[in-house]
Amino acid sequence: MFRTILARLFMAGALLAAGAVQAASCPVHYLDGRAPEIRNPKLASGARELCYGVFGVMHSGVTRTPLWSAEHLRADNLERAEGLDRDNAFHAEPRLPQGQRAELSDYARSGFDRGHLAPNGDMPDRRTQRESFSLANMVPQDSDHNRHIWGPIEQSVRKMAKREGELYVITGPAFLGTSLRKVGNVIVPSHLYKVVYSPRQKAAAAWFVENRSGAPIHVIPVAELERIVGIELLPSLSRQQKERMLRLPKIKQRKPRAEGRQ
Repeated sequence: MFRTILARLFMAGALLAAGAVQAASCPVHYLDGRAPEIRNPKLASGARELCYGVFGVMHSGVTRTPLWSAEHLRADNLERAEGLDRDNAFHAEPRLPQGQRAELSDYARSGFDRGHLAPNGDMPDRRTQRESFSLANMVPQDSDHNRHIWGPIEQSVRKMAKREGELYVITGPAFLGTSLRKVGNVIVPSHLYKVVYSPRQKAAAAWFVENRSGAPIHVIPVAELERIVGIELLPSLSRQQKERMLRLPKIKQRKPRAEGRQ
């Protein structure tokens, strides 16, 4: 049954409609203070914005994952983040209804990592680090993908932010196809994406990668990604601006190796 429901909810592009502008409760995390706009109205079912210290999340009560996380990534915050030990204080999000949120038990013995959207490595202090370990900021992620594909992407974004001074970053899942899986009550995304906008260069681009070990890494225009996921991710930019490609670092994928779970 849930596959039929999801096929209707997440058919990217097929159900695009004029959606209402989402007013951001935490505009500081978004380019020009404007949150992404859900153009597929069925994606908006059970959606709730959560604001944290240095990132914001739009959470879905249907998938029990974020639809996106947003960060205004600044070089000074990244400098403060260096040297902080990883907390690993994963926890359910108390602000969400129990029937719409992920629980630790959903991920237990699932074989999937609890994959951050707003990375722990971006957090400048203990409070924001703990916030990043909310399950409202997590998706079920293939463990090799998390370590050997997504980890290098996150590190490249931090290096880029230090060079640029600041970036706007939106990270999210895509739920494509009719064969989606669940871990407990949480739906596993088919793909993950990361949008990067440079205010200095006035350009953006996105990584788009299937959620599996060894998946190829695609770099695509934001306009193309928006068509795929049914969300206008950078609503303050024109279509022409979204087609202009920011040069993103080339990612050297690490080879999977036998290692204990983190």
